[in-house]
Amino acid sequence: MATASSPESCSASSLSPPVVPMELHGQNRDKLVRSLRDHLAATSQPVQGFVLLQGGEDRTRYCTDHLELFRQESYFAYLFGVREPGFYGAIDVASGHSILFAPRLSAEYAVWLGEIKPLSYFKERYMVDMTYYVDEIAEVLYDLGGQSGKQLLFLLHGLNTDSNNFSRPADFKDIENFETDLLTLHPILTECRVFKSNLEVDLIQYANDVSSEAHIEVMRRIVAGMKEYQLESIFLHHIYMHGGCRHCSYTCICATGENSAVLHYGHAAAPNDRTLKEGDIALFDMGAEYHFYGSDITCSFPVNGKFTKHQAVIYNAVLRAHDTVIKSISSGVSWIDMHKLAEKTILQSLKTVRIIVGDIDEMMEMRLGAVFLPHGIGHLLGIDTHDPGGYTQGMERPKVPGLKYLRTIRELREGMVITVEPGCYFIDALLNPALEDPTTSRFFNVEELDRYKNFGGIRIESDVVVTLNGCRNLTNVPREIWEIEAVMAGEPWPLKQKQTPLEPGLEPTRTLKPKP
Repeated sequence: MATASSPESCSASSLSPPVVPMELHGQNRDKLVRSLRDHLAATSQPVQGFVLLQGGEDRTRYCTDHLELFRQESYFAYLFGVREPGFYGAIDVASGHSILFAPRLSAEYAVWLGEIKPLSYFKERYMVDMTYYVDEIAEVLYDLGGQSGKQLLFLLHGLNTDSNNFSRPADFKDIENFETDLLTLHPILTECRVFKSNLEVDLIQYANDVSSEAHIEVMRRIVAGMKEYQLESIFLHHIYMHGGCRHCSYTCICATGENSAVLHYGHAAAPNDRTLKEGDIALFDMGAEYHFYGSDITCSFPVNGKFTKHQAVIYNAVLRAHDTVIKSISSGVSWIDMHKLAEKTILQSLKTVRIIVGDIDEMMEMRLGAVFLPHGIGHLLGIDTHDPGGYTQGMERPKVPGLKYLRTIRELREGMVITVEPGCYFIDALLNPALEDPTTSRFFNVEELDRYKNFGGIRIESDVVVTLNGCRNLTNVPREIWEIEAVMAGEPWPLKQKQTPLEPGLEPTRTLKPKP
C-alpha cells in the first residue's frame, strides 16, 4: 500500500502514508457474519439478532479537563474503522447489514472542536449500510428486527489472555428491554482477528516499513553522550513526520548498557533517561501504528557502531535463533516447538564459547534456557501489539519457566501474523538462583560467565506473516553484524552483497540479499 515519494518532497523516506480502503472493515464484518451464522447453524439456533459493539470514549487525565489523545477500542476498530469517540456499531446477523450510531453533538462542539458532520458523512466515509444517532439505538434495532418479543443482542464480553482483563459489553438506555448474549460473540470475533486478510497485512507491512526506516535512522544518529530518550524522539519524529503515524504500538523501549536486560524498560519508573556510554549495547524495541494496525521491531547494536568480541558472541547467538525459527515456520508448526528451538539454538551457541558446559538436552529438560531467555519467543500481532486469540477455550498456559510466559501455544496457520523475538540476557535475578541451585550450577562456567557481568542483553525481533509452506518477513532492517556496522557508518540500506569473518562456530544461518 506504500507509495514512493519524490526525493524532493521527502528526502529522508521512500514512503508516503497510504489511503486506507474501508473495504478492509467491510471484509472483517463479512467474516464475522459468516462465522457467527455457521456457529448458530451448528448449534441449532436461529440465524437472527444483532451484533452490538460500543466504541471507545474520550477520557480526561484523572479529574482534570485535559483530554488524552483518543485511540479507538480495538474490536470496534476491527469491525468499523471509526476513528472518532462515542460511537456504537451494529450488524444484523440475518442480512449482514451494518449500522453506525453516532453521538448527537451539542452546538458548542462546532465552536471548540470543528464542524459537526451529518450522518451521511459517516455512512459514506465508513461504508456502512445505515447511520443513526446513539439515542436512537433501542428504537432502530427494534424496528429493524421485525419480530415480536425481545430482540437478541450479541454483546462482546470475554477474557483477554494477555492482560487478564475482560472486554466491556455495550450498554445503552433501555438495554434491559433486549435479550442479551454475553457468551457467543467474543470467541468468534477473536478468532476472526487471528487470521489477517491481504488488506490487513498490507497495513501491517506499511507500519513495518515506516518503523524499519525509523530504526535505521536511530542507528545512524546514535552517539555516546546522548540520552536514551533522544533516540526515542528520533524514532517518534520519523514515524510521524514521514509515515503519518501519530500512535506507537506500545511504549518505546530504548535500553542501553545494563538497562538492556530489563525486558520492559521504558516505563514511568525507568523512563529511557540513561546517558549512553562508549562500549554500550543498545536494545531498541519500537513500533509504529498506522490506522490501528501495528508493528513490533527490536534492533540491538553497539552505541559506537562496532561490535566487541563479547557483543558479537551474544548477538550472533540470538541471530542464529531468530533466523532458525523464521526458517522453520510454516502452517501446522507448533509455537511451543519454535520457542524450544530458539532456546536450544541459544544454548548451543553459549556452549560453543564455554559460557555453559554439559549436555544440551539435559539443560533443556532442566529449563536452563529460561535463565537466558525468560520471555516467550513471540506473540500474535495486528490491531493490538499482543493481538488476542493466543489461547482458545480449553488451552492451558504452561507452568514451567520460560514456557509459562508464552503468549500463545497454538499451531501456526496461514494468515497469522506473529513476532519472532528471541533474546539472550544476563539478569542477576535469574542467574544467581541458578548458580546457587546444585541441579543447575554445574552447567555454568563461572569464570567465562563473569566476563559478561553487566553485559545487559540482546533481543532481535521481526514480524512475519505465516504462509502455507513458510512465512514472509515484513521487517526490513540490518541484521548481520557487517550490515549493522556498515549502515551505522553511513552506507545506504539495503547494502551491496558483502561478508566479513565472524566468530568460529557462530556463523549466521542466512545472508540477506540486496533488493533488486
